[in-house]
Amino acid sequence: GLFEMQVRAIAEACAELKKAGKDPKPEIMVPLVGAVQELESVKASAEAVIKAVAEETGVEVETLIGTMIEIPRAALTAGDIAASAQFFSFGTNDLTQMTWGFSRDDVEGSFFSRYLELGIFGVSPFESLDRGGVGKLVQIAVESGRATRPNLKTGVCGEHGGDPESVHFFHEVGLNYVSCSPFRVPVARLEAGRAAIGVTGSDTR
Repeated sequence: GLFEMQVRAIAEACAELKKAGKDPKPEIMVPLVGAVQELESVKASAEAVIKAVAEETGVEVETLIGTMIEIPRAALTAGDIAASAQFFSFGTNDLTQMTWGFSRDDVEGSFFSRYLELGIFGVSPFESLDRGGVGKLVQIAVESGRATRPNLKTGVCGEHGGDPESVHFFHEVGLNYVSCSPFRVPVARLEAGRAAIGVTGSDTR
């Protein structure tokens, strides 16, 4: 019942805001979806709660329901998932862990520095997005998701959203926004602007 309770809290808060003359635009994001059937089940429960709150309060608030793409299978089946998801947010930290098959906490304290010394990694894939692997999954998901739902909003959540090189990649594949830690927001905004006007990540002009 935890999920239904969370959705009810969001719906009731939004109803109160709307009564107060505000214009809330809630988005409910379902994590760790690997199959569209999972999202369909959760979405049906969420919509039932939202409808119940609207009937109780007499206030209807448009609520988008989407998912995090953080499992490789979700990226590869994003076209199916987009039939139910109204937006995607890429959880690139978990997607990186699952694509490489290792835990960030485990490798950073053990063999990771050796991998960097040997040149297996030029930079940590948790600092700058692995374009050749994880990046391809992001691109596949964006393209197949929008083939199903052309107006699909896509973004990224995590530290990659504040890395300059990663921000430029996200712009290239068509993401609508990046989200990151507060201290990285200035850099993310600068690089998103540079990407939008066509300045490459390595261009210092």
